Amino acid sequence: MSQMYIFLADGFEEIEALTVVDMVRRVGLDITTVSIHDTTTVTSSHNVTVKADQTIAETDFSKADMLILPGGMPGTIHLSENETLCEQLKAFNEEGKMVAAICAAPSVLGSLGILKGKKAVCHPGFEEKLIGAEVLFEPAVTDDNVITGRGMGTAIEFASEIVRHYLGQEKVDELSKAIIWNH
Repeated sequence: MSQMYIFLADGFEEIEALTVVDMVRRVGLDITTVSIHDTTTVTSSHNVTVKADQTIAETDFSKADMLILPGGMPGTIHLSENETLCEQLKAFNEEGKMVAAICAAPSVLGSLGILKGKKAVCHPGFEEKLIGAEVLFEPAVTDDNVITGRGMGTAIEFASEIVRHYLGQEKVDELSKAIIWNH
């Protein structure tokens, strides 16, 4: 069974995070929300407070096969400053395990060298931070072990790329119909 971790930092973009959690759980996949802080209580960039499933200190990275970063400000900055998370992102990439980021958060992957030679997308204005990437302007893109999305308005496409990775296009089509997306 696959296990994904999505990382929440104060200032995260709630739609980007919670759309992924919702859609992944709808199709029966396992995703855990992880606070990068010492507490499970995390407040979004629009003052929505959520309770994460666990803290990063409680996280066993050996059980995960995908790490996901929502965007938002200053959430993305907090993610980039977390040494444990950044070390794990680099290790996952080196092992060919999946990493995903949306909006401003692909800049974290860029700063770690994860996007070199990969196609990637991000929120407008962050393109220069996608170091070494071929920057595209699609809603979401998968290139090898990296999935990126442009922003809140593309959260469904981003989550669909994650579902597609695990369960294929047929499951994405079923999910799209169930949530009345593009129908």
